[in-house]
Amino acid sequence: MNEMSPTRSEREAKLEGMGCSRRRTEDARFIQGKGNYVDDLKLPGMLFGDFVRSPYAHARIKKIDVSKAAALPGVKAVLTANELKPVKLDWMPTLAGDVQAVLAGDKVLFQNQEVAFVIAEDRYIAADAVELVEVEYEDLPVLVDPFKAMDPKAPVLREDIKDKTEGAHGKRKHWNHIFTWEIGDKAGTDTALNSAEVKVKELISYQRVHPSPLETCACVASMDKVRGELTVWGTFQAPHVVRTVAALLSGITEQKIHVIAPDIGGGFGNKVGVYPGYVCAIVGSIVLGQPIKWVEDRMENLSATAFARDYHMTTELAATKDGRITGLKVHVLADHGAFDACADPSKWPAGFFNIVTGSYDIPVAHVAVDGVYTNKAPGGVAYRCSFRVTEAAYCIERAIDVLAKKLKMDPAELRLKNLIRAEQFPYKSALGWEYDSGNYHAALRKAMETVGYQKLREEQRQKREAFKRGETRELMGIGVSFFTEIVGAGPTKNCDILGIGMFDSCEIRVHPTGAVIARLGTKSQGQGHETTYGQIIATELGIPADSITVEEGNTDTAPYGLGTYGSRSTPVSGAATAMAARKIKAKAQKIAAHLLEVSENDLEWDIDGFRVKGLPERTKSMKEIAWAAYNNVPPGLEHGLEAVNYYDPPNMTYPFGAYICVCDVDADTGFTKIRRFYALDDCGTRINPMIIEGQVHGGLTEAFGIAMGQEIRYDETGNVMTASFMDYFMPTAVETPVWETDFTVTPSPHHPIGAKGVGESPNVGGVPAFSNAVNDAFAHLDIGHIQMPHDGWRTWMAAKQAGLHK
Repeated sequence: MNEMSPTRSEREAKLEGMGCSRRRTEDARFIQGKGNYVDDLKLPGMLFGDFVRSPYAHARIKKIDVSKAAALPGVKAVLTANELKPVKLDWMPTLAGDVQAVLAGDKVLFQNQEVAFVIAEDRYIAADAVELVEVEYEDLPVLVDPFKAMDPKAPVLREDIKDKTEGAHGKRKHWNHIFTWEIGDKAGTDTALNSAEVKVKELISYQRVHPSPLETCACVASMDKVRGELTVWGTFQAPHVVRTVAALLSGITEQKIHVIAPDIGGGFGNKVGVYPGYVCAIVGSIVLGQPIKWVEDRMENLSATAFARDYHMTTELAATKDGRITGLKVHVLADHGAFDACADPSKWPAGFFNIVTGSYDIPVAHVAVDGVYTNKAPGGVAYRCSFRVTEAAYCIERAIDVLAKKLKMDPAELRLKNLIRAEQFPYKSALGWEYDSGNYHAALRKAMETVGYQKLREEQRQKREAFKRGETRELMGIGVSFFTEIVGAGPTKNCDILGIGMFDSCEIRVHPTGAVIARLGTKSQGQGHETTYGQIIATELGIPADSITVEEGNTDTAPYGLGTYGSRSTPVSGAATAMAARKIKAKAQKIAAHLLEVSENDLEWDIDGFRVKGLPERTKSMKEIAWAAYNNVPPGLEHGLEAVNYYDPPNMTYPFGAYICVCDVDADTGFTKIRRFYALDDCGTRINPMIIEGQVHGGLTEAFGIAMGQEIRYDETGNVMTASFMDYFMPTAVETPVWETDFTVTPSPHHPIGAKGVGESPNVGGVPAFSNAVNDAFAHLDIGHIQMPHDGWRTWMAAKQAGLHK
């Protein structure tokens, strides 16, 4: 080899492939303000839409008078349910098998529900016209408490389905009941509880919260009446699904609908579903033949677009006296709001909540979930988690601490006693999941050693003694959380949306010069897809990442995919990317053999090309092979170098982590200071460590917000009390703690590159770590479980309940 030839390590470094902390490709435009968002879009003749929204949570609509609004100069149209009924667009299907009113016709079911859609020449005229629409309402009884939803005297909310005894998921028990979903061994679980040496029972509520992305929901719809084609730009996490839904709703054939998701300023699940604003903009453009833009404001986003959580989980654990868990039983009351619009796979009305056995070897379990309607906004999105996994993780992690308190055991020791052992993988849980890989004990022990866990417990003991002596008014809490997430939805054998299997896709084209373009069915909302997918291709094909362009979000160019949510990008689309690259590599090997005049079997891969076995000087780089693919291929082989892969995963992937939070609570003010937060994650193969760290930082900040203050609150008449950031807690750099991140690596055995996904893990594991820390601060006192959010008021009340206020 020539002395000047690059070394193997230099060649690998040049690729900037998997394992490299490569700078994010997309950041060059973002940090210069050159991103292209929906509201940046300006089309000739574009009109603007705005909603008339209900001030009532439950009221009958007696009359809608739009005459004054329609007469305002600059107003082009005012749509109500009466205009949508003839074309059967006054109701739309939801992802959960329910139907939702696009515009309320007979009555409204939650505050700020859409009643009319005004279309005008500019936003200001539209906003003025909204104020001129006169709606006469008749007040009706309001139901905001899910525990009262199925009372015999509860008001009938959904009059359109009040007499239906069957729903999308089976029998309905009551006019406000949506479904009951059960899984597990009920008889075996009851036996375990009845014969338990020790058992605990606790209501663990996860409050209603909101993803509140930086960019609110928005779209621009443009109907070309000459060509009969509809183009929709929008904040869509799943553009292809939106196109399919638009085709079903509008009657326009799918090939004549073009859906484009440009840059998106955060999604977190909030931008998976279809909202009335999208439908009304499309209808308006079809009717008027002009482009129509709809952009919601922050109050609309917080009060009317999809919420998350609102799960109330009655949890029972059975155990032996020495702390071995013998059974788990959970009943969930799920508040779905006015319509069941949860973004879950079709066959999973409660999402993947049956991951509630967590990281523990629990021999028998049973889960039942009852979904109910209330006078609240619909939604139920997987806010930075995979389909109710965050609720499940919070449930089991709080329950473990409650059990530890009952047993007078250290919470970490109780976890170590019950964690699934490394030799048990692949592990079949009591509720049906097959966990792929992990070394849970090593991860938790590493976390405990890193933070000096035993020293922290001794410090806590000393502080409690000092508190008793009146030397301090601070209570120290140590929160431990060990979680297993389930991501990568999903295998089409059990996961679909609207009947479409949850595979995903990638198309890769290698140009003659060796440059690459890859198009995928996912859509980034800030996760760094353009960077990480490029790194996968760089490693698989031996082409530098700088020579690879990644595109998403355009249904005209990308192969059909189910989108980005539930941490499925790397587990599913990342796999599709690797598999498409391997198809190209297999063809490249044939071309290389032809060029080198040897058999394919005589070649071996070497970082960025093929070489002849035993003759390392005889090589062909991928750049040389790419050129030959367009002018010198073996007889019978097609020209070109491209491939597409639709990847249907054989199983989910199961990232996990060990988190430890240390806090100090001021008993007199309720203020909680997060002194330290350590997060160890295992996401399998690590593609870009820098992006992983950024994802963990972001997820932990959201977890901090949820645990320590966020809640969409309603008063008894259904008024939203937290419809702006004046009232809804949004952490800034001032409040946010410093994060310590760490990792272990146990690759997924069934994934092509061993990756598991990480974007949602910190939210899943972070929330119980914060809550366990606050609860642990009071664990030595005679009070029970303290519900979230742990804002100053609730924490002060906990101190008062404990008798700490004189």
